[in-house]
Amino acid sequence: MTHRLEGREKVTGKARYAYEYPLEDPAYVSAVQAEAGKGEIVSVDAASARRLPGVLAVLSCENAPQLASRSNGELAVFQSRTVSYRGQFVAAVVAETLETAREAARRLRIEYAAEAPDVRLRDDHPGLYRPEEINTGVPADTEMGDPEAALSDSDVQVDVTYTTPAEHNNPMEPHTTVAHWNEDGSLTLYESTQGASTHQRTIARIFGLDQDQVRVVSPHVGGGFGAKGTPRPNAVLAAMAAREVGRPVKFAVPRQQMYATTGYRTPTIQRLRLGAAADGTLNAIVHDVVEQTSTVREFAEQTAAPTRIMYRAPHRRTTHRVVALDVPTPSWMRAPGETPGMYALESALDELAAAAGIDPVELRIRNDTDHEPESGLPFSSRNLVACLREGAERFGWAGRDPAPRSRRAGRRLVGTGVAASTYPARLNPGRATARAEPDGTFTVRIAAADIGTGARTALALLAAETLKADLGRVRMEVGDSSFPAASVAGGSSGTASWGTAVVRACEALRERLNGAVPPEGVEASADTRDEVKAQERYARHAFGAQFAEVEVDADTGEVRVSRMLGVFAAGRIVNPVTARSQFVGGMTMGIGMALMEESVMDERFGDYLNRDLAQYHVPACADVPGIEAVWLEESDPHLNPMGAKGIGEIGIVGAAAAIGNAVHHATGVRVRDLPITPPKLLARG
Repeated sequence: MTHRLEGREKVTGKARYAYEYPLEDPAYVSAVQAEAGKGEIVSVDAASARRLPGVLAVLSCENAPQLASRSNGELAVFQSRTVSYRGQFVAAVVAETLETAREAARRLRIEYAAEAPDVRLRDDHPGLYRPEEINTGVPADTEMGDPEAALSDSDVQVDVTYTTPAEHNNPMEPHTTVAHWNEDGSLTLYESTQGASTHQRTIARIFGLDQDQVRVVSPHVGGGFGAKGTPRPNAVLAAMAAREVGRPVKFAVPRQQMYATTGYRTPTIQRLRLGAAADGTLNAIVHDVVEQTSTVREFAEQTAAPTRIMYRAPHRRTTHRVVALDVPTPSWMRAPGETPGMYALESALDELAAAAGIDPVELRIRNDTDHEPESGLPFSSRNLVACLREGAERFGWAGRDPAPRSRRAGRRLVGTGVAASTYPARLNPGRATARAEPDGTFTVRIAAADIGTGARTALALLAAETLKADLGRVRMEVGDSSFPAASVAGGSSGTASWGTAVVRACEALRERLNGAVPPEGVEASADTRDEVKAQERYARHAFGAQFAEVEVDADTGEVRVSRMLGVFAAGRIVNPVTARSQFVGGMTMGIGMALMEESVMDERFGDYLNRDLAQYHVPACADVPGIEAVWLEESDPHLNPMGAKGIGEIGIVGAAAAIGNAVHHATGVRVRDLPITPPKLLARG
């Protein structure tokens, strides 16, 4: 068990985040957001702002330089007069101080030709369409057998609709960029990002630069949860402003502005239809999803994708329908697709268990499968049943009275619930270098991102193990696009993908070492592209089981999660200390999803009403009295050299469903529209 290598730096304040890089004579940016929900900019009056002492520049659609690439509408900052959604960046001020920039931005007067925005997702919207593919690059729809006939012939049927609201990523560190144009025309960005290499490529294309003319530096990142997986408008704006004023520029997006400019989880409307025999064996699964994208850029969440791999049923269909609304473009949020999709599926499984009179754990076990139901591929490993059984034993599931409202503790109704979890085990190509230094130490470099997950520590452990060296002799360097290229920190693929490159580089270095290290050192490198392409055809997924106990105040409807247990099968766990943090963190976010998180849209103005952490509620320590995360020893030779699966996201998958199922067990009330708030329980209790 190894604690974070950078832990001391973080607790002492020595770890340097993007905004903290000391550059000579920096200027500061304050952005202006559109007040219209849809329309055109008629004019920008910057006279008052420009008169303010210390103002260096005002940028808008009226004077902004043309970008080399405008293919990504969200990043085409100030390239047209069109307002696609309320909160879009429409102007910015660059000034000597942040206070001056903010005051000057307040003085800007922008006139709009406004139209009424269309911002409400509904399942009968005339603009709904089927995307060509969903985000994972697979078809939007799939079908096997005759699900309609199988449903009608089933002994037990469930037909239910669930909704999940828009939810916003809220990392502690905001989206921040420090931009500096060098004398040779190259650009350096100190950036809060989940992918220095991918960020580098995108920014280079937007500004018409060669890739090696852009350097992205990001050794420490204060959280991301997907929101920093791709560049956001702040990076483009900061670089544009720095070029305009000819000096370094700092821009940290205020949290209130993040709700429109840095991504969010799309709301969903999901209809689940399940048909089963009397013994609970599934005959048919139909999962129909409605979700939103923007008029700026398509983002089609893969919500029904987990339904395609979870349970055995000969007749099945999954569909995705999307509507382009006058809203910001949805984006990645922790375990995208699996999180809202498995909430609906696992809640419907619970309803099926109740209708069939079968224990919810037993129902899932009866419908387990040894191959992916729709692709037919065998699983590289699948220990869902083991997770369910281990969890049931640890949680004390035996003897549970299935009847709702069967337990009380004073005025509190007590209930328990279960849900399964799954997430793909991905492997992306990457490169790494390993160097033996004359002093007996080793330096390993890869442009990976440590966004607070402990990636730096896990990679150092793998390097030390491969080099057969003490951990203290390995220096792990990450978070810089000048290092060998790495995939983004997303999709729970980091340790597997970067770790493979690190292991291969260290193996190559060991082969080159022969006696004493010369004064110039010895270096070896690895590129895993061919290895990734040559992978055997298996369905690779992590699995888990979530158990929750809740207490619901019978008078107020207030819900408390008294305890949670997550049992996971995720291959080899490289570092138990940081792994537990990832599992527990995901489960905590699941509590937020179930009970608190909801971005409320004002349909008249097209804006989110709760745009800060005073109104957008997330769990605090008092909301998490007891969470236990454990894992099974799982050996899987078909994954990567380490036998590791991703763990960053599976903790949130299934957590909200387990809580919702527990609330139903406690109260007898099935709330199908998240979050589960007291008014929803009291109105139907």
